[in-house]
Amino acid sequence: MSRRALTLMVASMLTLVLALAGAVMPVPYVVLSPGPTENTLGAVKGQPVITIKGHETYPVNGKLSLVTVAYQGGPGARIDLLTALRGWADPSVAVVPEETIFPRTSTAEQVEQQNTQEMTTSQDDATAAALTQLKIPFTSVVTVMSTEKGKPADGRLKQGDEITAVDGKPITDVEKVAGAVRAHKAGEEVAFTVTRGGKTLTEQVPTVAGQDGNVMVGVVMQSRFKFPFDVDISVGDVGGPSAGLMFSLGILDKLTPGPLTGGKSIAGTGTITPDGQVGPIGGIQQKMVGAREAGATIFLTPAGNCAEAVQAVPEGLRLVKVDTLGTAVRAIDVLRGGGSGPVPTCSGS
Repeated sequence: MSRRALTLMVASMLTLVLALAGAVMPVPYVVLSPGPTENTLGAVKGQPVITIKGHETYPVNGKLSLVTVAYQGGPGARIDLLTALRGWADPSVAVVPEETIFPRTSTAEQVEQQNTQEMTTSQDDATAAALTQLKIPFTSVVTVMSTEKGKPADGRLKQGDEITAVDGKPITDVEKVAGAVRAHKAGEEVAFTVTRGGKTLTEQVPTVAGQDGNVMVGVVMQSRFKFPFDVDISVGDVGGPSAGLMFSLGILDKLTPGPLTGGKSIAGTGTITPDGQVGPIGGIQQKMVGAREAGATIFLTPAGNCAEAVQAVPEGLRLVKVDTLGTAVRAIDVLRGGGSGPVPTCSGS
């Protein structure tokens, strides 16, 4: 073998080795793909997604499905270059920088905890939105989530305390509690009236100046709702706030006579606020693909996602534009044949 041929052979082998090594090299990207689709009117692992106790419920049929996005990769479990390249070649998959899903300021565990918390909040907001739509009254309370170690509230306020008044004034909003605290000067005491273990107590908590200059006591709070009956939502490992709209529709369907869907297979997504406002979400392309693969023909699309959705809508999936829970209900009524008027759609779908 000539020297030239030997050189070419060695160079080719080195190129192949480098290519193979590069293909399995971890890269800081995350692959997003269609995740599980769950019917909010059905069950997950034998347990109903929505269980209502203490109020009359009605039979349901059809599907009101929430859609999810599965991800592959992330800190400690990075994908290789070959997996990323396959994702870039698949139109139903998105490959995004790792920090899009896992901010550098947060650990993977903190991201998971945040997703779980957002799911819990979403479920409460969804119940509130459904009851608001049905004009069923409920109340809200401010709950102590935790206290900062070493700060004045530590040891005085307890996790689970319901703050009912500050300085003798009834209060039901987190921002109003914070505002009442900031109205004091550092060193002054704030009187927190709380419900703890069924008893009403008043705790005097001194204030201190925070790093931002605002007065604080070192308490982490959350607004929680008190509903007149129990609504339990169980979807396993699904996290994040994007199923809010579909939870609300599922609750509303069970609380009203006659099936909302008319037997149709409807999927959708969107965050929900207690007053029924629907907000945009991420991963709309993967969620539409998952919905269509699960048999949905109608997809409730947040107005803020319409422009992106029409660019990648799967064949056979009708995009219905929604900005409120009321809009979604009216659109479904028309599609079922129980209402009249136009159905709002995402332009081009």
